[in-house]
Amino acid sequence: MPKDKLSPRERWLAVLRHEKPDRVPLDYRATPEVTEALLRHLGTDLEGMYARLHIDRVVHVAPRYVGPPLRPDEDEFGCRYTQVSYGLGVYRECTYHPLARYSSVEEIEAHYRWPSPDWWDYSGLSRQVEGKEHLPISGGGSEPFLKYCELRGLEQAHIDLIENPQIVHYCLDKLYALCRIQTQRLYEQLPGKVLWTSVSEDLGSQEGLLFSPRHIREFFLPHMQRMMALVHEAGAYVFTHSDGAVREVIPDLIAIGMDILDPVQWRCRGMEREGLKRDFGGRIVFHGAMDNQKTLAFGSEEDVRQEVRDNIAILGAGGGYILGPCHNLQPLTPPELIVAMYDEAYACGWYG
Repeated sequence: MPKDKLSPRERWLAVLRHEKPDRVPLDYRATPEVTEALLRHLGTDLEGMYARLHIDRVVHVAPRYVGPPLRPDEDEFGCRYTQVSYGLGVYRECTYHPLARYSSVEEIEAHYRWPSPDWWDYSGLSRQVEGKEHLPISGGGSEPFLKYCELRGLEQAHIDLIENPQIVHYCLDKLYALCRIQTQRLYEQLPGKVLWTSVSEDLGSQEGLLFSPRHIREFFLPHMQRMMALVHEAGAYVFTHSDGAVREVIPDLIAIGMDILDPVQWRCRGMEREGLKRDFGGRIVFHGAMDNQKTLAFGSEEDVRQEVRDNIAILGAGGGYILGPCHNLQPLTPPELIVAMYDEAYACGWYG
């Protein structure tokens, strides 16, 4: 089997430049329960796992919160969380929504204090990447409607798009402004080191868009375009995460500056891999595409290996693909299948 010729950063960068790397880069994301089980299965530590599975791991950097003291269950926006068990795993769920009781912009302005970008210390960012210059580095970015849903409550946030658009515009203006300043300050501390930044909003369900195209173009795309411009000005690439059936808005996302589409849930309506590669592969990179909902959760080892081969043959033809799970690997997935996924990808992902 060939040996790696590129560092993980060089490999990611070649793909992002639409050049052929030595092999398909491999990414990893999982719940803590999965990582713990995988480490036990492999009998190694985290660094050993990355090496054994040939993962081109990403270093995620972030500033340190130094703002007003918070409750143990609270974030800087005043949202409060509870650890909720789903049987095999635990997720932190927002259970208190600080803007839910307000019915106007005026009420929010009178009673709510928005976080300041000065509540974070950016001076330690360079230490987070010391000795890791050979790895792809990510940092900064935005996904404000997710935070808006926590601030207002999921149901009310979606109702607001129709009944209270002025509140949505006001809050997203505030949230995106904070993201832009935080991202700019991060770039200033790490000039030229950040390879990609996430500019994301979850826009899709299994069957179609979560929002009308009109609402997406009114509420989200203008803000996302300004964020993407900031990313490109810093010499970084735009990573856009959007679950589900989002094919209808992929041209819009490309037009405003998306470089990487994640997670390519190809079982969703309209997300067939052949069509995505044919229509968009010359303009964007595909990230993910290993199905968490069926193949990795309930498939056989051969099912997993076949999907790896299919993804590389279709999405990775000529380059332009980074292989990884469609979302965090879940505790339903046996460690043996995770190992099989990475072993097969390393074995058959080489370019001539």
